[in-house]
Amino acid sequence: MSTDSNNRPLNGTNATAHGVGADLPRTIATLNEAETYRVLVTATNWATLGHAYGSAAEAPKRLAELLAQDQTVRTKALDYLHHTLHHQNTLYDATVPAALCVAAILPNPRTTRTVDKNHHLTTGCMRAELLHWIASVADAVTDEVDVLSRRHGFPLDDYPPAVGTRRIRPPLHSAAVPYVDDTDRQVAEAAITACIPLLDDPRLLHHRAALIPAIRQTLGTSKRWQHREQAIDTLDTWGEDSTGLEGQQNPFLFCDSDAPTDGAPCPVDTSEGYSEPPPF
Repeated sequence: MSTDSNNRPLNGTNATAHGVGADLPRTIATLNEAETYRVLVTATNWATLGHAYGSAAEAPKRLAELLAQDQTVRTKALDYLHHTLHHQNTLYDATVPAALCVAAILPNPRTTRTVDKNHHLTTGCMRAELLHWIASVADAVTDEVDVLSRRHGFPLDDYPPAVGTRRIRPPLHSAAVPYVDDTDRQVAEAAITACIPLLDDPRLLHHRAALIPAIRQTLGTSKRWQHREQAIDTLDTWGEDSTGLEGQQNPFLFCDSDAPTDGAPCPVDTSEGYSEPPPF
């Protein structure tokens, strides 16, 4: 997580005060795009929250578009998650309620639709990509990140969006864990990658034992070497046996075979009038 002063929330408000949490109806799991927008637009005061480009007033519309009929619109909505609400793995005020929204729509049948593949979106499956995004958000507040942040003089406890993200780890875990044994292998792997960093939370440590078989049998045998490496690292960190698992076999291979290899930079979402990346 970046701790540059330019990455601080738009107005310095405490992100935990703006969470949608219990105010978000469970029925969002069955709503369409238009209905979801009507719920989200009143769920929290988005205009007072910030993201990489300023006010998050447009967030309800973009989040609702994750359920759009049009694949291009859905893909742009996912890009918005990555490049605006969680730009360069940075947490913002708006990241916290957005994460709760993403978690809330995971059971929606519309999340089984496809999306375009690009540098960030490698599975082509909406639900898997949403779980990967939750994993990225959770990765920003792990114990390891906290140690590194403190070493550089930026403890996570002093950064409201990090505090807010840590606070919502239990509901994020509850949303992700049902998909650990999903019949869609990509969804199952994504769910495991989301649960692993969430289980750094002291309130969730007791769930680690139940996840270990899936880490070994699913993540540890993945076609993606990054997932196999994560399985090995996690088992080792948790004091579990990782014998028999094979990580990256080619030390010079940095990309999956199905990921873009042209070296092109990640695209910037310009649909809201942003013409260039943030200055950090």
